[in-house]
This record gives sequence, structure tokens and C-alpha cells, in this order.
Amino acid sequence: MYMHEKPEWPQLHWNSETLAAVLADVRHRQGRLLGQMEALGFGLRQEAVLRTLTEDVVKSSEIEGEKLDADAVRSSIARRLGMDAGGLKTAADRDVEGVVEMMLDATRNFDKPLTEERLFGWHASLFPTGRSGMRRIRVGMWRDDRDGPMQVVSGPVGRERVHFEAPAAARLEQEMASFLEWFNSGAKVDPVLKAGMAHLWFVTIHPFDDSNGRIARAIADLCLARSEHSAQRFYSMSAQIREERNAYYDILEGTQKDGTDITPWQAWFLGCLGRAIGGAETLLRSVLAKARFWESVGQPPVNERQRLVLNKLLDGFDGKLTTTKWAKLTDSSQDTAYRDILELIERGILVRSAEGGRSTSYVLAQVSQPPEVDKTERASKKRRDGG
Repeated sequence: MYMHEKPEWPQLHWNSETLAAVLADVRHRQGRLLGQMEALGFGLRQEAVLRTLTEDVVKSSEIEGEKLDADAVRSSIARRLGMDAGGLKTAADRDVEGVVEMMLDATRNFDKPLTEERLFGWHASLFPTGRSGMRRIRVGMWRDDRDGPMQVVSGPVGRERVHFEAPAAARLEQEMASFLEWFNSGAKVDPVLKAGMAHLWFVTIHPFDDSNGRIARAIADLCLARSEHSAQRFYSMSAQIREERNAYYDILEGTQKDGTDITPWQAWFLGCLGRAIGGAETLLRSVLAKARFWESVGQPPVNERQRLVLNKLLDGFDGKLTTTKWAKLTDSSQDTAYRDILELIERGILVRSAEGGRSTSYVLAQVSQPPEVDKTERASKKRRDGG
């Protein structure tokens, strides 16, 4: 019997004493991070926000089994927030724009009520063609289970793991009405704990044909923005959940089978949030290092092609930078790319790698090797999204 089949559903509860210490620690770390970020200059703070939001969108989509172009995501966010996109793409696919629209609405308009119409708008923005892959889905409306019961699964095709079965479609109107009434009420719940509960409650109902997990994470982000009274995001819960995906599905499945006492879930959620905040410290160091780098470049200023590629190197370039890749990134000729690179070598900004000949590549002078890139496999899905 799953949680939503219990007589006491949806009266979720937890042991406040058990969670008190970790909640206090997370709240302290939230405040400290916000203080550190506020101490930065406006430009650095904007860079931190842009990088956090980009990672949030990209990683949340990865959990759903989608690989978005990070440059397109960054450019879309920058454009919508009136920031300098740093020479990145000026146009993005409608799929990218839809995810960005939903995420920004959740975090920038955190003080607005969560309504059925708003959720339908989010869902429609995620599926502008009315399809999830090759499958036509019900967009901007609750699922109808015409293809069978909603099962929340994870794992590769042929080895899927069913974590739980969601409530039948006939219950959705009532289930979502109860959820939204609670969410918009003035219930005296710490907004961080409310974020954890809201994520779990929504993902348990799984009201849409697809992307329930992505919307659940957006709802949690909305609550976290409320907890900080700030639309500026400096850490990504989606990125941390992506990092801990197996543990996420384990605790989700266990909670569904344990009844309506969600203390273990809330403890995991708080721990995951704490680790996400800890990851923001790495982001802060990276942003500061990037700022110091550009201060050191000095005069004469680099051209736009050089600025674009140098920023990509600073943000973690995937693979080795060659003349061919430079030309492709900047939409220039091989000769122009080589001249750009030679100028930066002469200024001591770039150095050649040890390989010679056709294998010659280039790195930043103060970086011995490019940072590692996350190559973990993307989640696959059966009929439904994996929560």
C-alpha cells in the first residue's frame, strides 16, 4: 500500500525534534551564503546568479533524460534578465525557452500564489509541440491514464525500476485541490520544510503525463526563494539531486511505502539542500577567480571572439581547445582562429599543450589541465518521467 492509499493521506507529518538541528544548520548556512553574495559587487553577483540558474535548468532537464545546450540556456536566461550574454547564442530552441520560462516564473515570482492555471502554464511551456519525444501527451491539463496507470520509474530501458504507482486519474481534481489549498494557506511551517513537503506531495500525485519531477523541483525552488525573501539563486537543488539521483529515488520509494510520517524524507531533503549550499561555495570561488582573471588581462582589451572562448575555458571547456574548435565556436576561419590564439599566447594568456602537430591544443596559462566534465549517464524513462 502506497502513501496516498493510506486512510490518513494527505495528512503528512514529521518529528520536529529530530529535524531541529539540521534545519537550524541549513538556515544558518543559507543566511551566511546570502551574506557572502551580497558582499560581492553587482557584476559578480549577476554572474553567480546566471551560472546558478543555467546549472539548475540543465541539471533538472538531465534528470528527465534531456540534454540541453548549456550555452543556449545561459543565453536565454541572460536575455530575459537583461544581462550581458557574453557573446553566446542569441536564439534558443523553443524547448529551452520553455524550461527557462517556467524556472524564472517560479523563482522571480515566488510571492505569487500557486494555482492550477499557473501549473498548466508551466506544463504547456515545457511541451510547445504537444509531444514528449514521439509521444503525444495531454498538455496543460491533468493526465487521464488512457495508456495505463502512472508508474514512477527510473533506470535504463529493459531494466526499469518501479518506485511507486501514483493516484488514479479520477482522483486528480480532488488531490490537486487539496494540495493547492494547503500550499497557498498560511500554515505555520518553516518554508524550507514546506519546500521538502511540497516536492514530495506533488511528485506523489504526479498529475501530468510528463515532467512531474521537473515541476516538483520548480515548486521547491519557489518555496526556497520564499524562505530567503529573494529571487536571486546562488545554489541549485536540481544539480544536487542530479548528483544524488540514486539516493533520491531510494528515499522517494521508501517514503511511499512507509506511510505519512515523512521524517526520513525531510531529513534527506535538508541534507541535500545543505550539500547544495556547500556547492555554492565552489561557485563563489570560481566566480571570484574569473573576476581576478579578467582584471589580470588588462590592456589592450581582447576581441569578442577571444572573450567568448576565454569565458568558455573559465567555465569549464569540454575537451581540448584546438584551432578547429576555436574556428567553430567563433564562426571564423582557421586563419583568423590561429591569429587570435597566437595573440593570446604572446600576451601570456594561453599556452600550448605538450602535444604537437595536429594534436596541438591550448589552455589558460595558469591552468594545468581542463576541469573534469560530468559524464554520468542520463536517466531513461519507461512511459512516464521518473519523478
